[in-house]
Amino acid sequence: MIALRALYVFVGLILIWQAVIWVFDPPHFMLPAPLAVFEALRDRPDLWRVHAVTTLTETVIGLVAGTILGAGMALLMSFLPPTRRFLLPVMVVSQALPVFAIAPLLALWFGFGLASKIVMATIAIFFPVASAYHDGLARTDPQLLDLSRLYGANRLREVAVLRIPSALPSLIIGVRLAAVYAPIGALIGEWVGASSGLGYAMLQAQGRSQTAVVFACLFLLAAMSILLRAAVDLLTRDLAPWAPEST
Repeated sequence: MIALRALYVFVGLILIWQAVIWVFDPPHFMLPAPLAVFEALRDRPDLWRVHAVTTLTETVIGLVAGTILGAGMALLMSFLPPTRRFLLPVMVVSQALPVFAIAPLLALWFGFGLASKIVMATIAIFFPVASAYHDGLARTDPQLLDLSRLYGANRLREVAVLRIPSALPSLIIGVRLAAVYAPIGALIGEWVGASSGLGYAMLQAQGRSQTAVVFACLFLLAAMSILLRAAVDLLTRDLAPWAPEST
């Protein structure tokens, strides 16, 4: 019921926002009224027909690619423990560099189209997935591992039969966290250079002092993140029935 709770929070924030407008009456170019933002969404259908679709496409592809790469690296480190000394530093360095710092390079290498934004989104969510899944693989019940070795199970069978199922809840947590980060990576890529997308629309509106349009883009981005997280929750809800979630 994350989507329903998010709706309650959204309505509450709108009411607080409108109360601030009534009490302090700030200039509209600093803080537009909620109605002005909704009018921007109504009067600028390109925001959700074109720009939001572009950002959503980049986000979904980046989420899928980052999940596959992150899970693959975690599995590789579990199958071949010696690779950890080389791959773990790569994971850390990938997060130590600010995404803003590498965004211009990605635009230079992959162009100003979808490719650079997809790579940016992939990098943004790669670490949460790889880190969570690797931690889950490493935390498999040692008694089960000892029992499997007692029966002569090799490393491949140990990982496939014991570690992967035990770490599946951790992988789900990583993917759910990544679903929130993925739009941020795509947005940063659009800020660096793009011809469409919510980040591009925000920059264009900011240059024209169209603050209501900027807020409209933020609204669409927030809605996208919530819906993407809700979709991931729905898809992963029954993947690990042996590890029920608390509500």
